[in-house]
Amino acid sequence: MSRAVAGEEGFRETERMPQLQLPIFPDGLTAITNEIGFRCESGKVVYFYGHLPVFQHDADDVRSFRLFTSQLIDRGTVRQADVVKAFGVPLITVKRYVKVLREQGSKGFYAPRRHRSAPVLTGEVLSQAQTLLDAGKSIAEVGAEVEVLVNTLQKAIRAGRLKKKN
Repeated sequence: MSRAVAGEEGFRETERMPQLQLPIFPDGLTAITNEIGFRCESGKVVYFYGHLPVFQHDADDVRSFRLFTSQLIDRGTVRQADVVKAFGVPLITVKRYVKVLREQGSKGFYAPRRHRSAPVLTGEVLSQAQTLLDAGKSIAEVGAEVEVLVNTLQKAIRAGRLKKKN
C-alpha cells in the first residue's frame, strides 16, 4: 500500500509500506530467528521462512548444512550467534565456513579433502633416531643426521615415541 500526496502535478507516491512476514512457524519447528527456522523430519533437515520451506538437506550432510548456514550469514539473514545458539556448533567453526564461502564460493564446501603426506617418522627412522639419542647426540644433531625436522622429533619425544637421554 502506498501513500499519495497531492501537488501541482497531481498525486504522487511518497513511501511504500514495508510488507512483513509474520513469525508463523509450523509445529515442531526450531527458530533460528523470528523469520527463519528448521525442523528435522524423516532424516532430512528442512529450513523454513515463516511457514514456507526454502531448503533441505540430509540430516548427516554436514557440507550442505555449512554451506546453507554460511549463505544465510553472508546475506545478513541471520547472525553467526543465531546459528551457534540454534544448532550448538562452535563459533569458530561458523566463522571458518563463512570465510570458505567468501573466499572459495560454494565449491569450497565440496572440494576434495586434502590429505596429509606420508609419515616422516617411519619405524626405521624412529629406531635410528632413538639409537642416536641414546648415544648422547642432541635433538638438532639427530634431526640433521636422519633428515627430519627438529620440531618433528620434539613432538615424538612429547608423545612418548622417542625417549631423550638426560
